[in-house]
Amino acid sequence: MRVHRSGTTLAGAALTALALLLPLADSAGAAPDADTAAVAPKTPARGTARMGMGVLAHDGRGTTAPTGASVQAAQTEGVDVSSHQGNVAWTTLWNSGVRWAYVKATEGTYYKNAFFTQQYNGSYDVGMIRGTYHFATPDTASGAAQADYFVDNGGGWSKDGRTLPGVLDIEWNPYGATCYGKTQSGMVAWIRDFLNRYKARTGRDAVIYTATSWWTQCTGNHSGFAATNPLWIARYASSVGELPAGWPYYTMWQYTSTGPVVGDHNRFNGDLSRVRALANG
Repeated sequence: MRVHRSGTTLAGAALTALALLLPLADSAGAAPDADTAAVAPKTPARGTARMGMGVLAHDGRGTTAPTGASVQAAQTEGVDVSSHQGNVAWTTLWNSGVRWAYVKATEGTYYKNAFFTQQYNGSYDVGMIRGTYHFATPDTASGAAQADYFVDNGGGWSKDGRTLPGVLDIEWNPYGATCYGKTQSGMVAWIRDFLNRYKARTGRDAVIYTATSWWTQCTGNHSGFAATNPLWIARYASSVGELPAGWPYYTMWQYTSTGPVVGDHNRFNGDLSRVRALANG
């Protein structure tokens, strides 16, 4: 009887050990399933952020009810590009009706677009009115320091009728906390620091690119920049929806990330003469 019990005990111990080892082997050798991957996405590499990369994840894509925002009858098509697009087929875009473009120049104080020359000069060479944008990372350096880095690396402005004012791209943080670890008042102060330095360096008020939901969450829906800084709104829907506080109309609208040739397509709120007017200040 003692032998029988011992054999039973040994067999049970062996089964228990095997049961413990199997999950270890599975976790060591198997790829994570889709659900696990979905809840733990990889953080992108620094420098790879681009205009609107957080819009679908946070605001989605769909229809919105018309709002009281002022919309001109004529809208002028534009695109925005970054190193994500590589060398851009500018002639193809021009032939499709695109007349203006924005090119990512910088991010933080640590990244310059490797395709900047092809994109910035290429858009100009086919006849487009073009400008540059800065992807803000308020947790890495001050607003003034990032404005200086932007201006020193492609974010300047000249009154040649073909150069649009620089853009502050301020949106969801792809590398960490949504609001970059800042309070709402701290974020407003950071934005003001950037805008003031940019104007001091260039003589122009920068355009603000953002989404209403991010702006509301991270600035408390601050209305203090609406009187001086044109609004570029991000919303992938049939209309812009609600605008951030203070702005009665948008100047530009990024309406899709799945456009032809280049995914990010935009509409300028006015005809080509209004695009030129913004370029000329």
